[in-house]
Order: sequence, then structure tokens, then C-alpha cells
Amino acid sequence: MKWYPLPLSMFLLLLSANSLLAELAAPAGAEKSPVVKDLTSGQQRSNVRPTDRSFQAVRSLIDRYGCITANPNDFSDPARILTRYEFATGLNNCLTRMNELSASSTTVAIRPEDLNILNRLQQEFAPELAIIRERANTIADSTNKLNTQQFSPTTKLRGQVIVAVNAGGFSGERIIDAQGRQIANEQPPATTLYRVALDLNTSFTGTDALRILLETGSGGGTTNVTGLLEPTFGSVIDFSVKPPTRNTIGIGRLVYAFKPNPDLQVAIGPDIRISDYIDRNRYANLSFRDFNSQVFVNNLLLMTNDGPSAGGAIDWNPDRGAFSLRATYSARDAANSSSQGPIRGGASFVPLLYPIQGGNRGLFGDTHQYTAELEYAPSKAMAVRLQYSGGEVYDRRFDVAGINVELQISPQIAFFGRYGYGSYEKTTFGNINPNYWMAGLAFPDLLMKGSLAGIAIGQPFISNEVGNANQTNIEAFYRIAVSDNIQVTPSIQIVNNPSNQSANGTIVTGTVQTVFSF
Repeated sequence: MKWYPLPLSMFLLLLSANSLLAELAAPAGAEKSPVVKDLTSGQQRSNVRPTDRSFQAVRSLIDRYGCITANPNDFSDPARILTRYEFATGLNNCLTRMNELSASSTTVAIRPEDLNILNRLQQEFAPELAIIRERANTIADSTNKLNTQQFSPTTKLRGQVIVAVNAGGFSGERIIDAQGRQIANEQPPATTLYRVALDLNTSFTGTDALRILLETGSGGGTTNVTGLLEPTFGSVIDFSVKPPTRNTIGIGRLVYAFKPNPDLQVAIGPDIRISDYIDRNRYANLSFRDFNSQVFVNNLLLMTNDGPSAGGAIDWNPDRGAFSLRATYSARDAANSSSQGPIRGGASFVPLLYPIQGGNRGLFGDTHQYTAELEYAPSKAMAVRLQYSGGEVYDRRFDVAGINVELQISPQIAFFGRYGYGSYEKTTFGNINPNYWMAGLAFPDLLMKGSLAGIAIGQPFISNEVGNANQTNIEAFYRIAVSDNIQVTPSIQIVNNPSNQSANGTIVTGTVQTVFSF
């Protein structure tokens, strides 16, 4: 055995030329070697038998160099007669294997006689090898095309389970609503509430996503004490009314998002939410992650029509710089052509301002909202968002301007706040201009890594026409990250002058929630 440092392809070329010269130089009657003679005469046969020298030659190469054939039994079954294409397939695999061995080392132990055999076999089965390789290339091209055009390459499932206990009460003898009607004259019992959500995200191209959210829950504002005692101006626990139906499984989102270019994302669907795209905040935005009550989750006035809606949204971040522009359009009850029945969702104060529902329904009906937001975020530590929303509620006009800010002062403390000013026409109280504000502090990693603490104060609906006082909400929480998938959050909520009524005592409630994510 001799070691050859040259690549296999060069060996085959040299041996081929050497063999050709030897054939030309040999006398006319000279006898050729048995192996060469058998390989040459094999061109006249249609099949290859186990007793043929060609068959035995490839069999020895398989044993010597570990060639892998498509069906190993082809060369081990003593009774199997191979077609020329079956034989050529095994030969092609041996050629590939020996090339791999040659390329993986500068010195490959390949016997000269084996190289000579390979060269002769390639010549003998050249037509079959060419067809096999052409078909292999065709299959590879088809596979690559399927990989780039396949219908659904990835579907990711995320899940969430929220379980909470809520308890509390109020001072004084009774609680009345914004119109002076009695809500409660005795302390409410403690409650338990839950929400389960399964979020399926399917990508067809790698830059798009079809989102289907399935959810169920205890449902309704009366499942928590604060929502029962003050249901009008955002004191309800946010996840307790999402979904709004009780103990039934429904679709919470059905949206398709895609990117026409790297800087622009477009989302459309028959079931979207404005708050998924507008008025986001790192410290006060998700009731299962930070503050519970709706007054701190979003600008209450800006989300007048935030409920199950059909429509679309765009998010444009030119050159992925500091500025972003977002816009949405949403129509509530868009599938209702009869313009009858109640409309689910929307801001909690809407039934107070517009107790009588009317107007046309449908995608471009009389209950719709369009929203725009311009964000300036020069770094992850700072963001300022200027906002506008307008539209109609039951064919009556509203307009709202807002601002949303967040500033991380240090790694351990951050400031955030929102402000809104609205105009609502033809309400029960006439044309009104309510104000909204909230502000707070957040403390990331307080006492332990992954935790978040926060405290905020706000007035959700400042209007002289509605009630005789301004409701003030205060909330504090501390989120404990038990693990990557489990977090426990105790919180306390205080509502002074609930429902904008000075006759009401103060509401104080506490909640302990556990969130399981997977």
C-alpha cells in the first residue's frame, strides 16, 4: 500500500491518461489484464450479476472504504441481479465517498489498483452515471424550491394561565355610580378569577405571522371587588374582562402581519385590538406583567373603541432609527350587517356617555376609530410618543390627543406617564372635554434579579359635567420572578372619590396573582 497526497480527481485523470497510453502502446495481440478485460466487456451486458468482476470490484470498494449505497442489500445479496442503473447508483456512492476521504486529509490510503478500477467503471457506466447525477440535481433543485416556498414552515405555540385572588372593601355606608345610583351597601366577598390563553403564531415566509389567540376566563368586571365597586372609570382588573365572555372559549385575536420591507410592518385581520399597536409602555402596559387596573394599562380616553374589532395597523420605523410612525383603523361589530344588538368591548365609560346604542355597523360603520402615534426613542432608556385618535361611537364624534413617556433614570429606577385630552359630542351630559393623566415610578430588579416593582397615581376622567369630584386611583405592585415561566405578583389598589362622587368612601382592595407561561 502506498500513500498518495494528491486529490482523488487528479489521480483518476493521471491514471486515465496512463491507461490510454498503455493501450495505444500495447501490441495488437497483447492480452489485457482479467480485471480490465472484464470491465470493458461489461458494456455489452444489460444487467450486472454478483459473479461479474464489475460487481465484485464495487463490493470490494464498499468493504474497503465504507461506501454507503442507497440499499446495502443490493451488493450483499448473492442472488440479486442489478440493472445497470442500480449498479451505477452504488458506484456513484463509492465515488462520492472516496472523494470525501480524499478531501478530508492530505494523505489518503487509496490503492493504485482501486483508482484504476474506478476509472474503468466510470468509463463503462458513464451514460448511467450522467443520468443519475442529473436526476439528483433535479431533486436537489426541487427540494430547495420547496424549502423556500413551503406553506407553513413554523408554527409556534405560547400559552398563559393567570390565577388570582382579589379581596377588599370600601369605607362609608354605600357606593354609588356616576349617576348617583347605588352599587353596593355592604362589603363584597373575596373572589377568585382566572384567564387562559393559547397563542398560535404561524410564519409562512419567515418575516410574517398569522396570529390566532384562543382564550377563556372567569370574565366580567364583577369577578373582582374593585371592578364591582367602580366599574366606570378604569378601576377594573384588566385581565378579568379580557376575554369579556365568561367560561367560554373564543377567538381573542385573528391577525395576519407581514413586512413589505424591513422598515414597515402591516397587520390586518377580522379580530384585532388597538392597544396591541398603540400606547405601549415598558412599565405600565400589560396587566399580567405590571399594573392590574385599566387606568394604568392604557390611556383610557385614547382607547375609546378598544374592543373586538376588524381593521388594520402599520408600524413604520425608517432605517430603524429613533422615529417610528404607527397608525390603526378599527371597526367594532364589523360583521354585523343588521346594525342590531349590543357591541362588546370598548372603554368602560362609553355606556355612561352613550347609553343608547345606534348607528350603522359593518367595516365602515358608525362605531369606528382611527389612531396615529409618532414615537421618538433615541435609546432603550427613553421614549416619547405623541398620539391622536378619532372616530365615532354610535354615530357621535370623538377626538383625543395624548402623550406617553418613559425614562429610565438609572438601572434601578424609571419614570413613566401619560396624558390625554378628549372631546366627546352629544353625550348624556352634552358636549364634554374630559382630561386623563397618570404618572409613576418603576424599580427593575428590586431585591432580586428579574423582579419589578411599581407605584402609580392617576385621574382617569376629569370632567366637571360628570359627578362632583375627580376620581383618583393609586396602585402599587411587586412582581416576583419565581422562574422563567412562573411569576407571582401581589398588588394593592386604592380608589378615592370613586365614580367621580365625593359621597363615596375610599375603596381599598388587594390582589395576588400567579402567571404561568409556556
